[in-house]
Amino acid sequence: MSWGPLQPARVDFADAAAPAAPDYGDLYHARAGALAQARHVFLAGNGLPGRWSGRPRFTVLETGFGLGNNLLATWQAWRDDPARCATLWYVAVEKHPLTRADLARAHARSPLPELAAGLAAHWPALTPDLHLVELEDSPRGRVRLLLAFGDIAAVLPELVLQADALYLDGFAPDRNPAMWDAAVFRALPRLLAPGATAATWCAAGAVRQALAEAGFDVDKAPGLPPKRHMTVARFAPRHRPAAPPGRAPQPDVRQVAVVGAGLAGAAAARALAGQGLAVTVLDRQPGCARETSGNPGGLVHGVLHPQDGPHARWLRAAALHAARVLRAPLADGRVAGTLQGLLRGEHALDAAAMQALLDTLALPADYVQVAAGALPDPESLTTSGTPTPPTPPEVPPRRAAWRYPDGGWLSPAAVCAHALAGPGIATAYGAAVDRLQPVPGAAGTAPRWQLLAADGRLLAEADAVVLANASDAARLGAPWADTAAAWPLSRVRGQTTVLGADTPGLPDLPEPLSDGGYALRLADGRLLCGASSQPGDEDGTLRPEEHARHLATLRRLTGWAGAVDAAALDGRVGWRLVAADKLPLVGPLPAAPASRAAAGGRPLRLEQPRQVPRVAGLYALTALGSRGLTQALLAGELLAAWITGAPWPVPAALADRLDAARFVSRALRQQARQASISRS
Repeated sequence: MSWGPLQPARVDFADAAAPAAPDYGDLYHARAGALAQARHVFLAGNGLPGRWSGRPRFTVLETGFGLGNNLLATWQAWRDDPARCATLWYVAVEKHPLTRADLARAHARSPLPELAAGLAAHWPALTPDLHLVELEDSPRGRVRLLLAFGDIAAVLPELVLQADALYLDGFAPDRNPAMWDAAVFRALPRLLAPGATAATWCAAGAVRQALAEAGFDVDKAPGLPPKRHMTVARFAPRHRPAAPPGRAPQPDVRQVAVVGAGLAGAAAARALAGQGLAVTVLDRQPGCARETSGNPGGLVHGVLHPQDGPHARWLRAAALHAARVLRAPLADGRVAGTLQGLLRGEHALDAAAMQALLDTLALPADYVQVAAGALPDPESLTTSGTPTPPTPPEVPPRRAAWRYPDGGWLSPAAVCAHALAGPGIATAYGAAVDRLQPVPGAAGTAPRWQLLAADGRLLAEADAVVLANASDAARLGAPWADTAAAWPLSRVRGQTTVLGADTPGLPDLPEPLSDGGYALRLADGRLLCGASSQPGDEDGTLRPEEHARHLATLRRLTGWAGAVDAAALDGRVGWRLVAADKLPLVGPLPAAPASRAAAGGRPLRLEQPRQVPRVAGLYALTALGSRGLTQALLAGELLAAWITGAPWPVPAALADRLDAARFVSRALRQQARQASISRS
């Protein structure tokens, strides 16, 4: 379910010492000072920094991000603490986030100018999504901000995390009762780790009662003057239900083997190493990105659908995340490409209708815009695809397109090489994994996995294995998991076309173009067109007729009138793995049918993916289809969180749509429907 449309905050800066929210008739922070309130109420009230001392990960959950001062105070305390945790996660919900301009204005005189500038520089587009922001990755450790832009009642059920400290913040209960509603407090226990603490400036009896009913031991503490009291609490529930089988992390995992060094495997390795795990990447080729991920270029962009359904939400979040992660390596030349704009054609709507749709969805201009007259109108072209000469002074008609400001193109091989160059990652090339074999682990732990070559040689041994090797993932997992039968996958042949930089009359193409095909200018001046799509076609030879179709697409997208010999053109053939629903497969592999009849003697509700039992230590990240560059990095972060128990960067319902067990659940739901029809 979409969290949109999103409405940015309105902030009254008339009193610089105490910005106000006119829509709520309240101040953003106490007049005593935002940082003073943050340190007294939220840090001290949660026993910080002492409680994160020496821990590998500590997670804070804040119910109202506001101006971000609580984050800045926490970040500074973490920096100042020599016994800090290795990674500080800060998860915050905000229904009305500030615009970038208002955020900069709110912190123009911040006593923490470096941190305030860092927050502003990483501030995401205001879309109704989860936004994973890397605020700091240095010898000190990591600070990761996960911003949830949406109403708290809709957001909390969609979060997957175990918070160690809870910052209950928001406008006063009589000004914003929805923030303090009993349903909000009922949603919190699932998100809290054992022994979690909570603090809030609010000492209202109803709030204290709601905390107690949610499983907290509640106390009063001295408030920040002029307030006499504040509330502190410790989570001490009488009962904690276990996580569903499909959501349980593997906290004992220390070593991970990733099979496949393409976009999927590189993204998985990057995210897992970022969580502190030791990662070995194995690939049958002599280097990374030697198969379909070896194309010279590919597109990165989101999509827009009127219903803002799961495909649109996933691709939007993934595209924005990819742009955030790759902006720095693009700028310093570590990755080839550009993410400074992409045009995607639109046929069903004119410019006015496109703008009306944008207004309805309230999607911001730094995510998507309407570019009127950006592409030639197909009706203005002759049957050969060349422009029909206009009668002076007429101008050939043009049509509107969607423009994605953070979209563009990247070199997949460069993205893979950059991801695999990070610390904690070892590579083993020329290592073809033929089969997997479980071996007993230490007492009380899950089995370890051996990765074996065809001749029986041991290639690697690890606590967990990630199958990121496209269509071969189902084969490797089949002896232990329900993969080959449960995954409706197809291999889709794709061919690209490359025109030399010296081809006469090539269009400039300052931005990549996409519409039933694509065209982009590579860094070396060549022009790349693509890509064909032939399911089930295993022919790897270049076909002149497909080159000809790509040339026709180039003419349609640009009005180019040039002519070349299609038979003499260069290109590349590769195979994309596509699931039936066009979404990737991410997460632990579903257990074979004989292993999933019941848990604890009770039947499982297997029609929900999260309830499907899994094979301990076997994971998948595959079926990225034609959008590997867009999807891989966020999918890798989701997989790493799934394994380690870190906060998930994807809403729960959306993760269900990506879950490697989703087709098991769909098949069971279909069987139940058919049985019901038969009985009736």
